[in-house]
Amino acid sequence: MMGDTSAPDRVLIVDDHSLVRDGLRSIFDDAFPACTILEADSLEGALRILASEGDIDLVLLDLNIPDVSHLSGLEALRDRFPATPVVMVSGVTDRNTVRDALAAGAAGFVPKSLKRAAIVDALCQVLSGEIYMPELEGDESAAAEEDLIRARIDSLTPQQRVVLGHLVAGRLNKQIAYELDVSMTTVKAHVSAILQKMNVFSRTQAVIMAGKVGLKS
Repeated sequence: MMGDTSAPDRVLIVDDHSLVRDGLRSIFDDAFPACTILEADSLEGALRILASEGDIDLVLLDLNIPDVSHLSGLEALRDRFPATPVVMVSGVTDRNTVRDALAAGAAGFVPKSLKRAAIVDALCQVLSGEIYMPELEGDESAAAEEDLIRARIDSLTPQQRVVLGHLVAGRLNKQIAYELDVSMTTVKAHVSAILQKMNVFSRTQAVIMAGKVGLKS
């Protein structure tokens, strides 16, 4: 898995407990030694860092920090910085919370109880464009992930679904514009909307996700 993953350049860890931040930092130091780690102990601090620091490859957000209520922190980050993947990190792992977080746009949900190697594997999955969903007791995780992907695809407009099909077929923007008899600007707008609605950050990730549910060109 590690060999197929682009190592992150900069990661933001958001947790109000310094011991948790230290633990996550050590995981990144071991797995991605060249990665720069930024830290915040509140949502306000996280928003300030994201606004001032520019591109962040990944945000690890604790579910329960003092200035958020349930998923309000995730929703605020997705609203303000839609191109930045956010992974929820929590000691709470009930099915409803996990599914609500993923449906709200989280790129993954990592239980704090996971072993270090499993956390690295989860982060690698997210960095390679996949959604990480932990195994939950009595839950069919693969089926739940497919349902989540289908829901995101269903949120696309008919024209966006057509453009997604062209992406799956490997066509470039200029080829899509020719096929649909629209401008390049229109195609780019459709692609941007697709990435945002599917909560992915590249065309390749959108194609990977569509492939998981058998979407054809």
